[in-house]
Amino acid sequence: MRASGLNWQGLMEQLEQALPYTEVSDQSLAYLKYPKRTVSVNLPVRMDDGSVRVFRGYRSVHSTARGPSMGGVRLKAGLNAHECEVLAALMTLKAAVADLPLGGAKGGVDVEPATLSSHELQGLVRRYTSELVELIGKNEDILAPDVGSDQQVMAWILDAYSENTGETQSGVVVGKPLSLGGSYGSKDARGRSAALVSGRVLAASGQSLQRARAAVYGYGDVARKAARTLAEQGALVVAISDTRTAAFSSSGLDLDALKAHHDHSGGLDGFATAITPDELLELDVDVLVLAYDFGTINAGNAHAVRARYVVEATNRAVLPEAERSLTAQGVLVIPDLIASSGGLIVNYLEWVQDASNFFWESGEIEAAIDQRVDAAFEQVWAFSQARKVDLRTAAYALALNRLHGATVMRGVYP
Repeated sequence: MRASGLNWQGLMEQLEQALPYTEVSDQSLAYLKYPKRTVSVNLPVRMDDGSVRVFRGYRSVHSTARGPSMGGVRLKAGLNAHECEVLAALMTLKAAVADLPLGGAKGGVDVEPATLSSHELQGLVRRYTSELVELIGKNEDILAPDVGSDQQVMAWILDAYSENTGETQSGVVVGKPLSLGGSYGSKDARGRSAALVSGRVLAASGQSLQRARAAVYGYGDVARKAARTLAEQGALVVAISDTRTAAFSSSGLDLDALKAHHDHSGGLDGFATAITPDELLELDVDVLVLAYDFGTINAGNAHAVRARYVVEATNRAVLPEAERSLTAQGVLVIPDLIASSGGLIVNYLEWVQDASNFFWESGEIEAAIDQRVDAAFEQVWAFSQARKVDLRTAAYALALNRLHGATVMRGVYP
């Protein structure tokens, strides 16, 4: 399971396709064409054997026109500044589609976390935080979990930031443990929103998830929740994959038994019929959920996709050149800007709770997420139908109009 590279030009071309349906001026567009700032930092870390290893870290802030920036921290081999910049821009757009008072950011470290001990990883995360301490904060740039990072990483970032500043500001990170000011639903929101939006799109298209055949590419928190929520809505989840293999059953997978098998063995090998992750992408299914990383469907494999609906449960899972091919094949792509918006929404709600020091119960959080996801879907779908454009173009147009409004009102400084 390997993602292809991101491309800034591809993103700009898709934005330009949405321009005829917006009120965006050249001035507003100029702000969106470039990130606000991108920094790179060298991170020396003492390893367990006593040697010192230097890692490269990044943080890109794309926009703060609508509020402080928010975005994930990726711990991923091969990470570079360009990847962070494209993903930061996508976060800006996603926040605008969900109508949240936030901008977009992304960052992380070029590292394979599995090669480090817990002690080494903690040292790396704390050094990364210390290098950025003057650029991040609850009202400046808020850090969130992403590929390779989790609640423990967020806890280390919070503690390192607090030690450097002399005060605890819980809102500098989201996706934290509940005991440190985290929120219910942070692990489940993205997968749940992908499944719920899938159901809404099928219903609006005159179809139903009842007995619909679904395949899920990935087996992290997002993939597992998406599969579970699809099954709860009546879909038949026939395949799911991890990084090595995929499990397939034409009659539907027993998700409880699958999880137990995975927890016991550490993988999906030996459960149901084994196929490759690539073969999963080519299954004849109604819904294909992409829950791994960007570039899962690209120019090299788009022609083999036979799903009727492709759902981006992670950012940029379908690259622009692949989306053109899918559209020509009659495949409807449900873009990340609405399908995976639950993750950003729950992070926003956690940030609000930290600011007020008042925390909601799990049911209240789930209802608030669903309401905002549903509102975003309704607006994007209505725009798409009214203007006869695809869902991504509709989402971009809505986002651009909202960003334009904020940019014009704020003006150019100085």
